[in-house]
Amino acid sequence: MAASKKSGVLTLLHTACGAGILAMPYGFRPFGWFPGIVILTLCGMCSTIGLLLQARVAQYTSDKNASFFSLAQLINPNLSVMFDLAIAIKCFGVGVSYIIVVGDLIPLILFVFTRNSLLLDRNFNITIIMIFVIAPLSFMKRLNSLRYASMVAMSSVAYLCVLVLFHYLFPSEEIKSLKGNVSYGFPTGEPSPLTTLPIFIFAYTCHHNMFSVINEQKNNTFKNVKYVAMISMLFAYILYFLIGSAGYLTFGDNIVGNIITLYPLSLSSTIGRIAIVLLVTFAFPLQCHPARASIHHIIHYCEQMRKDRDIISSNDDSSNNTTTDVESQQLAITEQETLLAEQFVVEESVNEPQEVPLTGKRFIIITACVLIASYLVAILVRELARVLSVVGATGSTSISFILPGTFGYKLIGSENSNGDSTEPLSKFDKFLKYAALGLVIWGIFVVVTSLSATLFLGASH
Repeated sequence: MAASKKSGVLTLLHTACGAGILAMPYGFRPFGWFPGIVILTLCGMCSTIGLLLQARVAQYTSDKNASFFSLAQLINPNLSVMFDLAIAIKCFGVGVSYIIVVGDLIPLILFVFTRNSLLLDRNFNITIIMIFVIAPLSFMKRLNSLRYASMVAMSSVAYLCVLVLFHYLFPSEEIKSLKGNVSYGFPTGEPSPLTTLPIFIFAYTCHHNMFSVINEQKNNTFKNVKYVAMISMLFAYILYFLIGSAGYLTFGDNIVGNIITLYPLSLSSTIGRIAIVLLVTFAFPLQCHPARASIHHIIHYCEQMRKDRDIISSNDDSSNNTTTDVESQQLAITEQETLLAEQFVVEESVNEPQEVPLTGKRFIIITACVLIASYLVAILVRELARVLSVVGATGSTSISFILPGTFGYKLIGSENSNGDSTEPLSKFDKFLKYAALGLVIWGIFVVVTSLSATLFLGASH
């Protein structure tokens, strides 16, 4: 069943608004309120351009077959495995962080109702949620199948937004006592703003699911899909603006990475914790979906490389055993080079990207492996903030900025250089092409600065 624009917006918005939304107020701390709004807006604009570039370059693939892998085949097939590895690592790491949040919050929720040691056990709660909620949702093949889960998750985000706004507008005496200094410009005595720049970058990252949303749309033309991208980013910006601003103005420089932990124990905060659990639980399949596809592409690439080596080796053995004639050897080499050249042309063709369907046992095995690995890591490791900062500073930025920018700059207008079209680029396509180059440069800058901040300035999110 094809998806509607509404379901596409819900999927992208749900993917973007994960557990990182809890850290958005903390992101304002080293910036101050107004500079924080500026950087939030800038990152939102860059992420929107990245999504628009994905919608545009998807038109260079066969119908409903757009993916990072298929587009990499058009630029340089050998780079596709690197792109998919970055996506798989990023999505796996974020998925694990969601499970850790579940394990940390459910015991706090149940503590209000019971003192039973088993029900308050972190590992027991993770196991139950994985078996009965996360696993069934993760085995769904289409993101459109998760639209109802996304609606529940977005309701949870809306509740969190109301909770933060309410405590900002009507703070209790206990919350007033927790309020620190609020800076409207750049504060003094705070660490470098680079320490929380990754929070703003990660907040909008939904690009790994953009191609799936495009493929599932009833009308997947650029004119239609661009509205899905812009509307989802607009809603995300509004939510981040409200939660980030209200949360920072409520607690000032006493804000912490997870704002929900600052609110006193009450019915409203307990409901807020439940909302967060629902949010991250339903968000895990949105990380599993692209991770599974990328792992499949990596496996396919390795299998294809092995087959190519076997064919070349077989041809060499046959040539050595059947003839010693120099002219025959030269003819065989010439034919082999011609075949490889033809294969290269097919791989580089704008009209014929490689399609690698994922079905049957491989779908089940890869999904099961992702779930089991995520479960084991979440059980064994409680604190992944620093590791996830490294993964996010590299993986999220690559997916949001560098890859869409690279695809856009290389592919937009390529039909003219190949002689397939004589029509000049429209003004909008020219804008997208050069915006793509700027996005790549910005992405490289973010990777270097955010990674340096994470490693040397103690950044985490």
